[in-house]
Amino acid sequence: MKKFIALMLCALMALALVACGGSETAKPEGGDNDPSGASDLKIGVILIGDENEGYTYAHIEGFKEAMKACGIKDEQVTWKYSIGENAVCYDTAVDLAEAGCNIIISNSYGHQSHMVRAAEEYPNVIFCPATGDTANVCGLKNVVNLFPQTYQSRYVSGVVAGMKLKELMDNGTVTDPYVGYVGAYPYAEVVSGYTAFFLGIRSIVPEAHMDVMYTSSWFDLNKESETAKALMAKGCVIIGQHADSTGAPSAVEAALAEGKVAYSVGYNIDMLSVAPNAALTSSQNNWGALYTMVLKDVIEGKEVKHDYTAGYEADAVMISKLGDSCAAGTAEKVDEVIKAIKDGSFHVFDINTFTKDGAKVESYDYNFSTWNSDFTAFQYEGETINVIGDGYFHESEYRSAPYFDIRIDGITEFTEAGN
Repeated sequence: MKKFIALMLCALMALALVACGGSETAKPEGGDNDPSGASDLKIGVILIGDENEGYTYAHIEGFKEAMKACGIKDEQVTWKYSIGENAVCYDTAVDLAEAGCNIIISNSYGHQSHMVRAAEEYPNVIFCPATGDTANVCGLKNVVNLFPQTYQSRYVSGVVAGMKLKELMDNGTVTDPYVGYVGAYPYAEVVSGYTAFFLGIRSIVPEAHMDVMYTSSWFDLNKESETAKALMAKGCVIIGQHADSTGAPSAVEAALAEGKVAYSVGYNIDMLSVAPNAALTSSQNNWGALYTMVLKDVIEGKEVKHDYTAGYEADAVMISKLGDSCAAGTAEKVDEVIKAIKDGSFHVFDINTFTKDGAKVESYDYNFSTWNSDFTAFQYEGETINVIGDGYFHESEYRSAPYFDIRIDGITEFTEAGN
């Protein structure tokens, strides 16, 4: 192990002579007794929650899938559960590095700054803050971000919702194609997701309109439930979500049982267990696909990239089982859309499918600098790039984390329920 660490450090010191930038980070090498280096790896996993929280559960299952694919044994991994987005994360990362971990992974955006701080102090350890956005701009070779192309499965789940909405309108049950969305925060990650969801709906029901209400929390059962109720009270008949609990689907199921016309599209986990009649499907991520990519590159001694992303083409995203309440023909339509996404004949953010202030958006300069913790100044300077070309917004191509933050026509945001 000592020789393995020494080799890693030498490789990193050599890389440090290369000018900062590009898409490369560290290049660990295998140990003496295992050409692949798999048995020499020691990995720490820092989680915002535990298996009882849908988002973290998806990461746990995904990393276990990657372990299996890469031949990583249980004893090589140290799990740290319910680690907050604060100094405790930094302390935990340092403890794992001191314990000999070669790779340390975290699963929440708020972990990122603490992981980067630890990465500065342990250049021979690779730090992977999932969902992060600073790896390519922070100047450190040993920081890696990963994020699946969730906007693709968001769009497909919107198609499912659109099929149901059309059915309700065709049979006269609904006259106003009014959709609601329970959002966590007004970040690009959420905006990208809800916009893709909305465009999926509009591909079936062009006149649909949507309200987004934020809870200011990634996981809050009560807030998400109350926000869903507020949206239904306004007349929304489909409730989507970028929130991690079962609060919204449970509220929609209860409303449906009381005779209200309301259906739910979830996130991360199959919501049929809590909303067997109201749940249509959930947008999901297969984190295992990305974790496997990172681990394989490390094990094979390849240059580890700053950003890892993948979509339907690598089975990194999907939707959950269709509920019994889905409209007839939904499965066939879903297969058609996924095929088009996979073969590249369709792009989710085709600029012909949306407008802003009544006009088509034909170019969009996005600044890839990242903010400090209180959003008062840039912490890391990045390039400004026009991310629209060939007729579509190139989401997740210039970094893995979403950056589609255009507020398109047809969607109204509310910072809190009712405001």
